[in-house]
Amino acid sequence: MTAQHTEPPSLLHTVLVTTRNLQRLPDAVVAALLLGGAGLAALAWSDQGAALTAGVSTGIASFGGWFMLRLLPRQRRSFGPEKATTLALAAAITLVMLGFGLLNADWVGAVAVVGLILGAAGYATWVEPFRLGVTHETLTAAGWSTPIKVLHIGDIHVERITDRERKLNRLIHLLKPDVIVFTGDFVNLSYTHDSQAEADIRTIIGEWQAPLGVYCVPGTPGVEPPERVHAFVAGLENLTLLLNAWHTVVTPDGALHILGLITTHDLPTDRAALQTALQTAPAGGLKLLLAHSPDIAPEAAAAGIDWMLSGHTHGGQIRLPLVGALLSASQLGMQYVMGRYTVGRMTLYVSRGVGLEGYGAPRARFLCPPEVILWKVL
Repeated sequence: MTAQHTEPPSLLHTVLVTTRNLQRLPDAVVAALLLGGAGLAALAWSDQGAALTAGVSTGIASFGGWFMLRLLPRQRRSFGPEKATTLALAAAITLVMLGFGLLNADWVGAVAVVGLILGAAGYATWVEPFRLGVTHETLTAAGWSTPIKVLHIGDIHVERITDRERKLNRLIHLLKPDVIVFTGDFVNLSYTHDSQAEADIRTIIGEWQAPLGVYCVPGTPGVEPPERVHAFVAGLENLTLLLNAWHTVVTPDGALHILGLITTHDLPTDRAALQTALQTAPAGGLKLLLAHSPDIAPEAAAAGIDWMLSGHTHGGQIRLPLVGALLSASQLGMQYVMGRYTVGRMTLYVSRGVGLEGYGAPRARFLCPPEVILWKVL
C-alpha cells in the first residue's frame, strides 16, 4: 500500500472536528443554552401572550429535539454525538421565532414552521437513513449478449449493526448479483479503532456472496488506515481486496477487467497510481475502475477506462429542493456529487452510499436516501 498522505484540514474536516468538540459540553451548559434561546425568542414579541407562547414553544421544540437525538443510540439507530446537532437545531428554531416576532407576524404561523423544522429533523435522523433502496442502471458493452448483474455498494460506514445493515444483506440475497463491488469506507470515522465495530464489519461483509466474486477497495485513509482495512478483511475468503491491482472476471461474453485503486485524496499521487496501473492493463474486455473518490474521473476517462464506480460524497447527505447538496467531500466540488455521469466515453457512477459521516456530523439524510446500485451489463 502507498504511504498515507497528510492533507491540510478541509472546511468539512474543520466542521466535523468542531462539532465533535461540542459534545464535550456538560449537559447543564447545553440545557442553559436551550433555555437562553427560548428566552431570546420570547423577547422579540411585543404581545405578552404571544411572547409566552413563543418562548414555551421554542423551549419545548429545542428540548424535544435534544431528546429525539439522544434516543437514537438507545434505540440502536445511530451512534454519534448529539449536542452539536441539538444546538444547531435549537438555533434554527430560535431564529424562526425571532424572525416572526420582529415582523409582528402571527404566532400560529411561527409555531407551525417550528413544527415543520422539528418534523424534518426527525425524518432526517430516524427515517431516511434507513430507507435503503436499489437503483437500477444498465451498461451496454460491445459484443455482450448474456447480461450479468453487478451490484455496487459504497460507504457502509459501520458503527454497529442496525436495521440498515441487516436490510443491506437481505437485499444482496434477494438481488442475487453475479458480481459485487465495494468502493470503500468500511467503518465510521468515530469507530475506526473500535473492536466491536470491527467485529460487526466482518459479520456484515463476511455474508457477501456472488458467483463471480466480491471485490473491494479501501476508502479514505484518514477514516480507515491501511492496517484497519486489512484487519476488516483478514481471513475472509469470500472477497478480494484490490490494492492498485487488476483482477479479470471471465463472463460468458468476454472479460470484465476490474482495477481497484487506492484513493489517497492527493490528486498527483492518485493520478500517478492510475498511470502506473494502466501499464499492466489487460488487453481487450470491459475495463472497470473502482476508486473510493470520483476525483480522478477525468484522467480515467482520458486513459480509456470504460466504466468507473465511486462513492465518498454520500450525495451530500443533506440536500435541499432546487439547491441540491450543501456539501461535498470531493476535491472537484459538486462536479461529480451523486449519480450517473458521462465523462468522455466513460460511464461514471457516484453512489450516495449506505452509511453516514462520523465525528460530530449529524447522523442524518435529507432528500438523499442510501442506495445500492444494481447494474445490468449487456
